[in-house]
Amino acid sequence: MEKESLEFLKKLINTASPSGSEEEAGIIWREEVAKSISKVKNDIHGNSIAVINEAKTPKVMLAAHIDEIGFMVKYIDKEGFIYFSAVGGIDARLVSGQRVKIKTKKGNVLGVVGKKPIHLLKPEEKKKAEEITDLWIDIGAENQAQAKAKVDIGDVAVIDVGFDSLCSDRIVGRGLDDKAGVFVAAEVLKSIFKESFDTCLVGVATVQEEIGLRGAKTSAYGISPDIGIAVDVTFASDFPTMDKKETGDIKIGAGPVIAKGPNINSKIFDLLVNTAKEKNIPYQIEAISRATGTDANVIQLTKSGVATGLVSIPLRYMHTPVEIVSLKDLENTIALIKQFILKVDKNLLV
Repeated sequence: MEKESLEFLKKLINTASPSGSEEEAGIIWREEVAKSISKVKNDIHGNSIAVINEAKTPKVMLAAHIDEIGFMVKYIDKEGFIYFSAVGGIDARLVSGQRVKIKTKKGNVLGVVGKKPIHLLKPEEKKKAEEITDLWIDIGAENQAQAKAKVDIGDVAVIDVGFDSLCSDRIVGRGLDDKAGVFVAAEVLKSIFKESFDTCLVGVATVQEEIGLRGAKTSAYGISPDIGIAVDVTFASDFPTMDKKETGDIKIGAGPVIAKGPNINSKIFDLLVNTAKEKNIPYQIEAISRATGTDANVIQLTKSGVATGLVSIPLRYMHTPVEIVSLKDLENTIALIKQFILKVDKNLLV
């Protein structure tokens, strides 16, 4: 992967963007895409939108969500300890003992998630499943006034970890769900804008996916695409405890994952698969027998309906601070979606 692209990916991952607080990450995405594309904007909901070939048809919407899971400050007690709620699907068992970064109007505030030491836990407490309400954030404040001088009710936070490289081409980071996908969408836009193709392409970094696919719903309504391609991550099953009978056989490094099922238009699926075969791009198939939990779900249901596809990046340890993907998978996902768009024509859906 080129150094400039990798730096862009690092910046996305290292920027906190819990659902509803995606502004900073959205600016980064728009500034990167605007290096190549002249029409880049954001809408009233906070979605970031880039348009190529505005006057052409059919119109393809390429969507990936820029929000991530996190926390929100709910209450600060007299001693200055901060209580919080989850933003999105948080596994409370992973939260205690973590450093967190609280986004405030005055800048980031470092804190730690505290709990009673294991030495002092009673036997029944050791058996109890931890809940968010059992935990608190300690920023070192001496009292409520000192804490409130730094942190406001409603401020959001994320676990304070960022981008790192592992063995081979693997990377680890918080929020690769779906910073990996939103990176892919931007790279597709940047690499395709000089190509000649007869399709209007609208790339969207959607917001608030983790709390109900909200940004994809509003942006798809405004864009009114003929074709929608969502780019997200999916569960890799190539590590211990995973049941392939439940999740399918999905491997990191084995290529992008093309979804098949009722959420997916069969002609879009076929063109994705045929494109991968023709261009010798490795790919995997994921069978999803219901609505997917991705932006593809609401894009498909926009207005009178949209022909929708879903291309996913294999990811280990979803919704943890240590999500892992393969850079090779990212590059192959970019290649697949780019070549797919170049093949779309007015007769595809006839």
